[in-house]
Amino acid sequence: MLPASGRLKTPRRSGRILPLTEPTAPPEQASDEAAVRAVLAGDVGQFETLVRRYQRPIVGFLYRMVADLDLARDLSQDVFVRVYASLDRYDARFRFTTWLYRIAANCAIDHLRRRRLPTTSLDAPRRGEDGEWLAQPAGEAPDPERCFEAKEELGRLERSIRRLPVEYRELVLLRHSAHLSYDEMAKVTGRPLGTVKNRLFRARETLRALMQQES
Repeated sequence: MLPASGRLKTPRRSGRILPLTEPTAPPEQASDEAAVRAVLAGDVGQFETLVRRYQRPIVGFLYRMVADLDLARDLSQDVFVRVYASLDRYDARFRFTTWLYRIAANCAIDHLRRRRLPTTSLDAPRRGEDGEWLAQPAGEAPDPERCFEAKEELGRLERSIRRLPVEYRELVLLRHSAHLSYDEMAKVTGRPLGTVKNRLFRARETLRALMQQES
């Protein structure tokens, strides 16, 4: 959520705010990496391009972590301020979104550990062939009975997610809300790939057990 002025309040670099300049390319043409390079070169307007591009998904991810929309919006401001302040440490060998979600996840977990707040909802779930929870495909129009059953199942899922340990919540949401790959999840969490897969497996098993208790 940008301030009323339409611009994100960014921290100072070297004791001053870099002058705003016109973007060097339209948002739809500038890649994430090109936008980062432009910001570091002094084109701070390109940072607003990144904010506009990722603000909604980051707020959505944070909302699912902390279960409070206003808080998620506030935390998203913290996330983008942290991103701007450490932009010169971004490693362009990795996707910008992987680095961005790592900062967002850390921000949410820090808050949850301080306040011990629960998370909430995935999108309307269904089971895939490998047992993963998947979002309801666009275009499907289930009958009222199926809608009711899906709503009941979603309620059980939400309550169960709230009871997961924070580390398990993070993995479940990175996989099923942010839709990151296993390799990206490993980069976000800073854990080995095998550890991520094992913990996600245990998280799913724990989640299923909790959902059975809700039945």
